[in-house]
Amino acid sequence: MLILISPEKDLKNEISILNQLFEAGLECFHLRKPTYSKEEMMAYIKQIDAKFHDRIVLHSFHELVNKFNVRGIHFSESLRVQYIDHPSQYFMDLNMFGKTISSSFHEIKDIENCYFEFDYHFLSPVFNSISKENYPGRHFDVNKVDKDIIALGGMTSENINQIKDLGFKGAAVLGSLWNAENPVEYFKILITNFG
Repeated sequence: MLILISPEKDLKNEISILNQLFEAGLECFHLRKPTYSKEEMMAYIKQIDAKFHDRIVLHSFHELVNKFNVRGIHFSESLRVQYIDHPSQYFMDLNMFGKTISSSFHEIKDIENCYFEFDYHFLSPVFNSISKENYPGRHFDVNKVDKDIIALGGMTSENINQIKDLGFKGAAVLGSLWNAENPVEYFKILITNFG
């Protein structure tokens, strides 16, 4: 699985590029805009072609799962820690039927010890981060972990082919794609190299 994460700050032509990426085969887009209000988040989603809404995973304003036909929701590490002991309370008002639930992790042991059955888990940083300065990669090896883990951190067209050997089920890309001169062509290279 190849996942794209939105840039934190809006980019010129971001929505147009995103719709082109969906047309080119992007299957999963994690919408993470930490400074957005709920209204801004809804406006962003409405700009995306509705036929692609079922490929969007929300990092915030999870209640929008009731308003849009999105793929699922994602928990940051802090949100997961806050709600994991009482998940039924959190999900009570959310229509989660057929939706994915994922979360971010920074330690293998935390994934192994997590009793909540997430559909997949982000683990970072695998390689040196592109979007965060001075965030060195840890080259995690998750071959012995019996959970679906997605590699995050420093994913490029040059190293994405290494993650399967490390036991990851997929990769999440952020900085390398959004910084590319032609993000759509770069995405096609990522797909080819990911195999």
